Amino acid sequence: MTTGLIPGGQPPDPRPTGGLPQQRREPVGHAAQHVENRSRSSVITARAAASFEPVGRSVASARSFVRDTLQGWGFGDIVDDAVVLTSELVTNAVVHAGTSADLLCLRSEEGVRIEVADRYPEREIPLQASAINMGSPDREGGRGLQLCAALAGRWGVEYTPTHKTVWFQLDLPARAVGTRAAGPALPADLLPLADGRVRVAVIQIDRTGHITAWNEDAEDLFGYPAEQVTGKPLTDLAAWPHTPGTSTGIAEALQLSRWEGSYGIRAANGRVAPVYASHLRVRDTGGEPSTVCLLVRDHERAVLQTPLRVPSSDTSTTSEGQSTDPFEVFIGYPAPDDLDGLLQRTVERARDMLDGDSAFLLLATDDETELEVRASTGLPSARQRFARVPVEAGSGRYGSARMPAVHDDLTAVPGAVPLLNGTGMRSVVTVPLKVEGRLTGSLGVAAEAPGRYSNEEALRLQFAADRIALAVESARLGELERLRRGSLNFLVEASDLLAGTLDRDQTLALMAQMTVPTLATWCAVYTIAHQASEPYLSYVLHEDEELIDGIKSLLSKVPPPDPVPTPGARVWTAPAEVAHQAALRSSMRSLGLSGSPTRQVTPGIAPTLATASAVGGETVVLPLVARNRVIGMLTLGKPTDEHFRQEILELAEDLSRRAALALDNARLYSERTAISQSLQRSLLPPELPTIEGVEVEVIYRAAGEGNEVGGDFYDVFPIRDGAYGFAIGDVCGTGPNAAAVTGLARHALRLLAREGLSGPAVLERLNSAILDEGARSRFLTLLYGEMRPQEDGSAELKVVCAGHPLPLRLRQDGSVEPAAEPQPLLGVIDDLELYEQTITLDPGDVLLCVTDGVTERREGARMLGDDGLADVLTTCTGLTAGAVAARIMRAVERFASDAPSDDMAILAMRVPGLHKD
Repeated sequence: MTTGLIPGGQPPDPRPTGGLPQQRREPVGHAAQHVENRSRSSVITARAAASFEPVGRSVASARSFVRDTLQGWGFGDIVDDAVVLTSELVTNAVVHAGTSADLLCLRSEEGVRIEVADRYPEREIPLQASAINMGSPDREGGRGLQLCAALAGRWGVEYTPTHKTVWFQLDLPARAVGTRAAGPALPADLLPLADGRVRVAVIQIDRTGHITAWNEDAEDLFGYPAEQVTGKPLTDLAAWPHTPGTSTGIAEALQLSRWEGSYGIRAANGRVAPVYASHLRVRDTGGEPSTVCLLVRDHERAVLQTPLRVPSSDTSTTSEGQSTDPFEVFIGYPAPDDLDGLLQRTVERARDMLDGDSAFLLLATDDETELEVRASTGLPSARQRFARVPVEAGSGRYGSARMPAVHDDLTAVPGAVPLLNGTGMRSVVTVPLKVEGRLTGSLGVAAEAPGRYSNEEALRLQFAADRIALAVESARLGELERLRRGSLNFLVEASDLLAGTLDRDQTLALMAQMTVPTLATWCAVYTIAHQASEPYLSYVLHEDEELIDGIKSLLSKVPPPDPVPTPGARVWTAPAEVAHQAALRSSMRSLGLSGSPTRQVTPGIAPTLATASAVGGETVVLPLVARNRVIGMLTLGKPTDEHFRQEILELAEDLSRRAALALDNARLYSERTAISQSLQRSLLPPELPTIEGVEVEVIYRAAGEGNEVGGDFYDVFPIRDGAYGFAIGDVCGTGPNAAAVTGLARHALRLLAREGLSGPAVLERLNSAILDEGARSRFLTLLYGEMRPQEDGSAELKVVCAGHPLPLRLRQDGSVEPAAEPQPLLGVIDDLELYEQTITLDPGDVLLCVTDGVTERREGARMLGDDGLADVLTTCTGLTAGAVAARIMRAVERFASDAPSDDMAILAMRVPGLHKD
């Protein structure tokens, strides 16, 4: 467009100018005539208006608005011209003039009038009476009126003090009266091929669903004579449904007043014959209801199929006065109440409506950059389900899912519709599903023959897509909300389970069990011990337990995935490739094609093929990242030709973060437990020495879960030839702090005793060492002694009992008495005056030494005490040292029902009698 001034007006505004004279006058010539003869007398049957901001993206929005409007009105023949003219005029307004644009579409009996108004009225118009150069078509601006003059039947320009309006009118092409479709007449060689005789099977069904009549065409089509099928239920022969997507079963369809659709009939030769059926509910002369079924071969459906009538508005009225929803006209009533059922019904009806060989429906992701396959018919749906394709597959209108597109032959443009690669489909028509101008999906119908579809089929399909878009989006949002709620519940339960264990192996098992089969068909967990190590296959799970070993074997032959810390799922193709190669090799060996002399099927081929099928689908890897380090990978897989939904991958990513932290916590706990146990074991004697002539037995129980050493300790060790030291003590408190003093006491005793010091001297120096610990010191009760077996079979013991429970001596006659006197405990005062006492154990005598955890065992207000211990010991006459210690421990455990809360140590020493016990 050009700009200029009214003579005598204001100074020119620095805007883009063309080569037209700077003047303002009413249109004359051809343009003026059409302005005067505007079709104001025509009846306006529909109106659509929109306003667009002065930004570049408004041009595309205006094109989309006009295209959607005209296609909705059924004016597909003039859509392209209208879009081109609108694009130029809106570009002049929002780009070159820099103002907003008002767009108005008017429908009349004669055609369509489109007006574009801007807010920059000071413009010039070309005068056809004079030779004016309208500019080059290659110029960026100034082409709007030139195109109007070339394409529009009528056009003109109007001015007001605030607006300038350019309008054009496109007339509809003339059609013969009664023409329903404007498709070209097909040559004879392109007509669908039918048998020499088109047979229509007529079957009558009574109210119970049993066959009462079966004509000759039915016998020819399916191979059953009438007498063989009469009286049998139709459900015995119907393979329902031949094409999925209808929630109605055969029994329900037979109860409807009228029904049309596809299903299969099991013929006498065992094969399923696809048929197209028309059911009509009638009453016989006796008033009993029955159903008449007309069936033809599926490819001859045009004989029976009722063409869908396209309503002129969203609602219409039937002859009975009932309201009919166009959505229900296309989908059928009742509509499926679930998203998958609705989508499958949609592709079935779309395929039938355009007489296609296949149909598919894709839903857009939240960012509208990709489309996800959600339903299909006539295609390998298992392979395609949940696969993703980009919205913008290429440049131009035909490469975008945002615009309708018709491809006459896909072999000429390979990859134009990625979903149909390798399916044998040649021609396809696709249309967008939009809600409030936002892309929500794409609907397509394809055929095996080229050139099957034209713009009229695209218009019909677009009309249907417009009617179902809102219902599909509502169902999708409902499903998304249910998925989100289910995801939250799943993550809450997963977090509780993962937080309930610190065992590494159990955490791995929980990770796999939570993903299979909820998120994936199979799962493998790789762990990484440290940054320098390779990923290790730690756990494999499949919903079919018989396939787990095969998957383990296969994954062991595949290099593990790279430990990439980037969040999100990434596709891993190695398992599927190796599985395919293994299955191929097994098949070749079974057929004798690998050089093997035998051609018999090997017994191992079935497991190999089963494993290949199990891991032959999409496999994704999610990193397990905890504390900024990759500690493993969570691998999820699907069987052959299946894909993951984006919602599932997002849920798996959330789970992987929680599982990674739980797995790392279990690792840290295991490491610290191992360190703790190693340190604790170092505080205990490695093993008891064998003392000739004396039986020695020890039972030790540390209080607290995971503790091996507490405040109680014991030791038996050689001092010098023929002499052995023994000790049993109790440090104040339990746990690691008490265990630290335990280690000091035990090692100091061994060292000091082997220096040749007497018992009192050993304990006095140990007392000083404990006090030197300062704030970490703890008082200690200790029974220490030296034992020397004698030649006469007895044993001489020299003991010091520093604040410890007194040792008990059991004689052969069953009497029990204390074997030492109490003295001050250690770790309290500096100067100790200790002395040792000598005890002689005769053959058959037992010396029992325990810590206070034994004597202070409680059950309510009762306590075992010294007397209770002595009573138990009196029953141990004649028992070995091991049996004595075991009986004492059993009595202590049975004394109370609760688990012991204090450390316990039992040291039993027995001098064997002269005769064998």
